[in-house]
Amino acid sequence: MNSIQTIPLTNLALAFIPVLFVIGILFNWRLDAYNAIYALIRMLAQLLMIGFFLTTLFSSQSAGLIVSILALMIMISSWIALGSIKKHRGQLYSKALLAMTLGSGSTLFVISVGVIELNPWYEPRYLIPLGGMIFANAMNSMSLAAERLESEISRNRRYDHARTIAFNAALIPIINSLFAVGLVSLPGMMTGQILSGVSPFIAARYQIMVMCMVFASSGLTTACFLVLIKKDFINGLSDKLQS
Repeated sequence: MNSIQTIPLTNLALAFIPVLFVIGILFNWRLDAYNAIYALIRMLAQLLMIGFFLTTLFSSQSAGLIVSILALMIMISSWIALGSIKKHRGQLYSKALLAMTLGSGSTLFVISVGVIELNPWYEPRYLIPLGGMIFANAMNSMSLAAERLESEISRNRRYDHARTIAFNAALIPIINSLFAVGLVSLPGMMTGQILSGVSPFIAARYQIMVMCMVFASSGLTTACFLVLIKKDFINGLSDKLQS
């Protein structure tokens, strides 16, 4: 198996040539070019920082450290997921945290222990990236569900009906990606493996695993969240949301 080609920094700089053309268009058309520049600078800083951090983390042999990082990822993603209902974020955070732990944590456990059979089980080179994919997608689905549930409740729909609509809306992006994968898009993980010399058939197996874990974690986490917050809405939170 061939190792992936290292990109020299001078070559990487060439990737910014078409970027500069887009920035020029933004300036010429009097659009918010400075926001795009700020986003690009943040992207550079964030990726360089995470590259340094992951290099250090991957060399760690501490199970406690890896579990702590995963726990922090769960806590942050649970908080971000409630961004659409900021007024009652604190009230619902514990439910979101529990839902993320149950739905996404169980999926990560099945994938790492049952599918990949990591040895040791806390191998950070696999566990951290997989956890990141799982938590990020579950976070997005939970956020969509929370926003849609609030919207439906504000229209005086019964909770069970609103919950069904919210759950369906939350899964639309994931289901669309299942339809598109391999036909409209070639996912990043599969592309990276192919570029590094892995057989496309082996890369496809890994991508199937990824799509299954993303769908499962998003669905389980969102369902747990909608079930856990039912009493909050029934006991009057829905009235506060409408005020």
